[in-house]
Amino acid sequence: MAKLTLRQLELVSALPGFRTMAEAAAALHVSESGLSQAVSEVERIVGEPLCVRRKAKGLQMTPAGQYFALRSRRIVEEAAALVDDLSASRGEITGPIRVGCYMGFSATVLPPATAQFANAHPRAQLNVDVGGDDELLPQLRQGSMDFALLYDMALPADLNKKVVYGTEVTAVLPADHRLATQRAVSLTDLKDDPLILLDTAPSTANTHRVFAEIGISPRIGAVAPTIDLARAYIGRGMGYGLLMSRPHAPDTSPEGLPLVTIPLRPRTGTANVVAVWPRSMKLSPRAEAFLDAIIDTMQSVDRRS
Repeated sequence: MAKLTLRQLELVSALPGFRTMAEAAAALHVSESGLSQAVSEVERIVGEPLCVRRKAKGLQMTPAGQYFALRSRRIVEEAAALVDDLSASRGEITGPIRVGCYMGFSATVLPPATAQFANAHPRAQLNVDVGGDDELLPQLRQGSMDFALLYDMALPADLNKKVVYGTEVTAVLPADHRLATQRAVSLTDLKDDPLILLDTAPSTANTHRVFAEIGISPRIGAVAPTIDLARAYIGRGMGYGLLMSRPHAPDTSPEGLPLVTIPLRPRTGTANVVAVWPRSMKLSPRAEAFLDAIIDTMQSVDRRS
């Protein structure tokens, strides 16, 4: 009787995350014909089709294929964990780590931890996907990343969570703003100024919620799809921003223009940045080590402040 190989299980377990065989083959570093042959061989061994491959409709998993992919993923993860455990017993961290990170704080959270971790564990292979909740959560559920760093706002209940650091909404002003020298400002103080709205999930909903809580409607001046563009608009004096506080955040715009970050009075929009992963999954030792490095670098900021 023919036996399944770990490589075959690895290939099939990844299929539900892709729309076409060509897309899957490119991501899995295998030729499309090689991937198709591997899937056909697994189907021959198990005795039923696992996916439907049509050029017009792309790649569609059968119910049996979905079940087989899920079980295969668990086996592949367990095999990887076995290797990790043996490496960890020798004090080594090796192999791939893929992390998702909300774009709004990726540039301030990841660099110090990544540099520290890479120096300590040069054989680890770090990969990062950056985006909003609507982009990262589906990838997390597909098993294509170890964990994601997100704000703990409106997250699904079926996720494990570990706090990385606490944060809150702050006002970001151009340096020559009339309130730039204040110790704290209220939203009432800013209600007539144009707001530079950061249009990403969950930032947009959180901003509107903050205003709704005190019964004020903001005057929208410009909408920015990224935090760097929002900060650039603010630096140019186009308005103010409401952004979550971030460790390591620069006090200038991307163009080098000075910005001032001021707490709100009263404090509002408090939240945590958390690492999340499905409850059905267990973090590998290498993913746990990288998460510990992230938390350690964030806590070192608190100790210095």
